[in-house]
Amino acid sequence: MTDVMPAVHQPEATTWPSLVAPRSNPVRRAGALAAIRIIAKDLPASIAIDNRRYGLGGPAMRVHRSGPFLDRLGQDAGSGFGEAFLAGDWDPEPGTDLADLLVPFAQRFSNEETRHLLPKWAQSLRWLVTKSQPGEQENDRAGARENISRHYDLSNAMFSEFLDPTLTYSAAYFGTADPLADLGTASYDELTPAQLHKLDAILDAAGVRSGSRVLDIGCGWASLAIRAAQRGAWVTAITIASQQALLAQRRIADAGVSDRVQVALRDYRDQIGEFDAVLSVEMIEAVGEKYWPVYFDAIERRLAPDGVAVVQAIVMPHERMLATRNTFTWVQKYIFPGGLIPSVKVIKEVTNQHTGLHAQVLRSLGPDYARTLRIWRNRFVDQWPSISALGFDDTFGRMWEFYLAYSEAGFRSGYLDDVQLLLTRR
Repeated sequence: MTDVMPAVHQPEATTWPSLVAPRSNPVRRAGALAAIRIIAKDLPASIAIDNRRYGLGGPAMRVHRSGPFLDRLGQDAGSGFGEAFLAGDWDPEPGTDLADLLVPFAQRFSNEETRHLLPKWAQSLRWLVTKSQPGEQENDRAGARENISRHYDLSNAMFSEFLDPTLTYSAAYFGTADPLADLGTASYDELTPAQLHKLDAILDAAGVRSGSRVLDIGCGWASLAIRAAQRGAWVTAITIASQQALLAQRRIADAGVSDRVQVALRDYRDQIGEFDAVLSVEMIEAVGEKYWPVYFDAIERRLAPDGVAVVQAIVMPHERMLATRNTFTWVQKYIFPGGLIPSVKVIKEVTNQHTGLHAQVLRSLGPDYARTLRIWRNRFVDQWPSISALGFDDTFGRMWEFYLAYSEAGFRSGYLDDVQLLLTRR
């Protein structure tokens, strides 16, 4: 991690071939440096490269290896900056939190007037350094299972080290006036009550009570299914992550609700039956744009005549979704293959055009997610010795620290949001 690892990290080339420094290209290197100068001109952050400092000051980063850093940026705009961090080409300067550094960059995207980091003439050249999502990340049944397994089947033990005891891997709901207040003092002890608050809010919105028939699509490690069963509901919980399903079954047994919850290793497209409530928490991001109509149609087909659905979804502004939906980002390459974050607008359009469902936003949890991610990251760093002992190397540690900080910055800036939507029949 950046606070315990050597100042200059070097990943193993055999383990991380994608992080081998690209061949030096003077033209791309010069273009990347020119882009940094433009970006930093009015950026409330500081970038130190080769004894030069760019930016207006504030959160600071230092580039240790300027050549590879600029080559990576010049070769791949979508992944280069994050890959340079994984490779150890740069770090936050001492005293600068990684997410605090990333927030000014994210704010440029969330602000309508500064949404593009580069001027229009430079944006027209982005195709030279922007890659498209590879075909092997297609979210058909086989592809979806592979994509999901690459993340959620990494290691149950690893996730257990930094998630709270409920093993809930989605935004918590703190219920405070400003979840971003005192973010630096966010405590792991806050997390379980906030996660249970979130689960109860979903179940309340869906009207889940004793005797309710509930379908949980993308059930994770079964925290929502267990909570619903404790109300007396009958729950079918489905996932396509095999190791996750095994631990979910064990947790359900430990909670004493095995008679009320059935866990199935099943694609949402293959589910049958009728349910009073269909729930799906932060699963739509892994569905893929091509399959959004299929996903919402599947939800509608599973609903009883008077049933309702609650979907919790990470979302982004519609214009940004349209601008980035065909690009291959660092997150897709290293964290969530095949993923795409929708907008509220596109969710409403898809449900209106392809189903008889009406989508209504119940609440926004964007700031709550930022706090959740800060707690997860702090816990991940604290538990790194135990996580490393599971067989994960320092580059993996940097990758997850960057992923959690990058995500936190997105929610803090408003570039990302997290919403709970109620779906009812029109």
